[in-house]
Amino acid sequence: MTGTDEKKTEKPKTHLATFGGGCFWCTEAVFLKCRGVLKVVSGYTGGVKPNPTYKDICTGLTGHAEVIQIEFDPSKVTFEQLLDVFFHTHDPTTKNRQGADVGTQYRSSVFFHDEAQKEATKKVIAELDKSGDFDDPIVTTIEEMKKFYPAEDYHQDYFAQNPDNPYCAAVVGPKVAKFQKRYKEMVKKDGEE
Repeated sequence: MTGTDEKKTEKPKTHLATFGGGCFWCTEAVFLKCRGVLKVVSGYTGGVKPNPTYKDICTGLTGHAEVIQIEFDPSKVTFEQLLDVFFHTHDPTTKNRQGADVGTQYRSSVFFHDEAQKEATKKVIAELDKSGDFDDPIVTTIEEMKKFYPAEDYHQDYFAQNPDNPYCAAVVGPKVAKFQKRYKEMVKKDGEE
């Protein structure tokens, strides 16, 4: 020790959230723009097949959902705020479907990491069902997080890597724009985490 008041720069304590909102390209692109989100990984969870591939998932027979796993700084964004974004940037009222994507792999789902997340999710769903924000009841499943499998590399940061893809232009882009319009105060500024 040198006698000076050296302070170590401590990394913020981070938490994880895992959401399935249909195609993970959409949800990943939205949450990468969200203040307090440090990392988003597209992947698979909720099924029985170990180490599933995208081809496996697309059969709808593995039980897995396409999900994103979010690492976030709870001092900058709360789990409840992330839930609000999640519910308002996909359709949580359709069972096993998002737009043209149909099957259990596209189910609206929250995979909770602890009891606090489970209870928060139940509370937010109850509040949203009473709010009138949606014409139909929310059918999002609340499932315990067990094993997360990252998707293949080409799925990561897909929207930024494939802006000219017709699906990105027609489906992903509008979801990102909806987030940026509704949650202006939560959008990351350039260079911000």
